Amino acid sequence: MTPEEKSLLERTHKLAEENNTILHSIRRSARWSILFRVIYWVVILGLSVGALYTIQPYLNLMTGTLSSLTNLSGNINAANGAAQSLKSLLNTK
Repeated sequence: MTPEEKSLLERTHKLAEENNTILHSIRRSARWSILFRVIYWVVILGLSVGALYTIQPYLNLMTGTLSSLTNLSGNINAANGAAQSLKSLLNTK
């Protein structure tokens, strides 16, 4: 093997080792990126579920109030209908 070939082979080996180091670094960065992305979404979803759990009693209270207002409105309409019927009966006499 000539000295030029030996030098070229050593340079190629050195470049291959540098490339290997860089590739390992890229792979490690990709793994950390995936891990942090998973943690990010777990936190986002966990906070969303926690917020829903926290405001659930207030939502139930609001829906109950709305339901009772709807029933009250129906009762008021029924009372108005009864009053109209009573007025019509009183006016006929």
